[in-house]
Amino acid sequence: MKKLCFAAAVLVLSCNGSQKAISENTALAPEKPDVANLAASISEEELREHLYAYASDDFEGRETGKEGQKKAVAYIQNAYEDLGIPGALKDGAYFQKVPLEMAKLPSGTMAIGNQVMENGQGFLTFSGVEGDFDSVVYVGYGIETENYSDYKGIDVRGKLVLLKAGEPKNADGTYLLTGTKEASKWSNISESIEKRTEVAMAKGAAVMIYVDEENFSRYNRYFEYMKANDGGSMDLVSNEEKPGMILLKEEHAKTIFPDFETQLTAEVLPANLKFNIESKNEKVDSENVVAFIRGSEYPEEYVVISSHLDHIGVNAKGEINNGADDDGSGTVAMLEIAEAFKMAADEGMVPKRSVVFLHVTGEEKGLLGSRYYTDVDPVFPLKQTVANLNIDMIGRVDPKREGNRNYIYLIGSDKLSTELHELSENVNSKYTKVELDYTYNDENDPNRFYYRSDHYNFAKNNIPIIFYFNGTHADYHRPGDTPDKINYDLLKNRAQLVFHTAWEISNRDSRLVVDKAAK
Repeated sequence: MKKLCFAAAVLVLSCNGSQKAISENTALAPEKPDVANLAASISEEELREHLYAYASDDFEGRETGKEGQKKAVAYIQNAYEDLGIPGALKDGAYFQKVPLEMAKLPSGTMAIGNQVMENGQGFLTFSGVEGDFDSVVYVGYGIETENYSDYKGIDVRGKLVLLKAGEPKNADGTYLLTGTKEASKWSNISESIEKRTEVAMAKGAAVMIYVDEENFSRYNRYFEYMKANDGGSMDLVSNEEKPGMILLKEEHAKTIFPDFETQLTAEVLPANLKFNIESKNEKVDSENVVAFIRGSEYPEEYVVISSHLDHIGVNAKGEINNGADDDGSGTVAMLEIAEAFKMAADEGMVPKRSVVFLHVTGEEKGLLGSRYYTDVDPVFPLKQTVANLNIDMIGRVDPKREGNRNYIYLIGSDKLSTELHELSENVNSKYTKVELDYTYNDENDPNRFYYRSDHYNFAKNNIPIIFYFNGTHADYHRPGDTPDKINYDLLKNRAQLVFHTAWEISNRDSRLVVDKAAK
């Protein structure tokens, strides 16, 4: 699982463990007697064998683009070849190249009049920004929707724009965009920068200055970490001209425009701003691994099972972060789930829908492999993608759950499809009887887990998802995340839950109904 990072930006509360009533239209179809045997093929022994290899020191922490990650994709490819499951790309190839680049932490200055600041002192940026500006276009919150625009009547092409966090309210205190006391996603800390950047880019802005104290504090920690470790930010290679992105402290924003906090309407203002910030980019060679089993009745509909194949590599002390739980557990679970589906196909029980096994790269760098798959080059059409079941850390026990270990955190199952949520609970009740814990499904969860793994790139495209997650622990993103600490009985049970859920989705007579569009 990725930690929150600015690089990706430039990127219902359910009762704990509760189960909702199952409607008749999501009742499970009678299964053939072999389905339980198929699930039983997912064994502790094979999971252990895979994981001790995949999370060994030989793989050097599987950092994106590094030699260890190349060993990881070769291991996954060999596993599918041994199973007789073809690759999903042309001529049965498994690798989907994901064009990436690493931008080193930029160095340079921003000047507001005679006040000159170094990057990291009063402002933050993770990209190069050059230019002198004698004016700035203040655009309020920088929001544009179908019914509201802060850019109305203003041309910002080639201009410097200044905008702030938050969103407009009505006189009665409700939010204008939602008409309720609940803010829209423009106020969501995990999405606010990305959404505003997309609008500014579409409008042709040259540089975007965003005033957001909460995000400034959040990304300043990431900045300091990168600085201390001589790190950089990784992103997809893009030919699109993106606006320079500056996070600015409020005190300096007031120097540019004293009334920025209170004024709502757009305005062109005189300014004296200079940027001399340089960033050097390096190309990174990486790939997703994609295998699939073609469906028998609805082959043009796809159920995608995903996990990320990468981890965070070797730390500054030379210690290997093996990533057995994150996300070696998800990777090996997928291999066992794929084997169960292949056994079914060999026995004449080919799933009705095609099942896609998607191992993505660059999750730890900002969900990059899954973003490439969904936003740039889907191997299979998103409109024909029925659901995504994403597995990220399912081999350990959250310390908060000690003594009550037969559980799994489910995130997102009810956010887009009522049918998917009910199907998930019905499957679990019938087959695996794992406690489904919805603690982190809360929209206001401060951990923001819904936005921090690869399912999110499917969810934002209105594809129903379930994220399976055991929670964090003391070894999260540390060298202690090793195969000997995995609970293989739990890993087996949780993998079987995912298999049964995928089996039911892929064999329904009708595809899942999306009845809750993404906001």
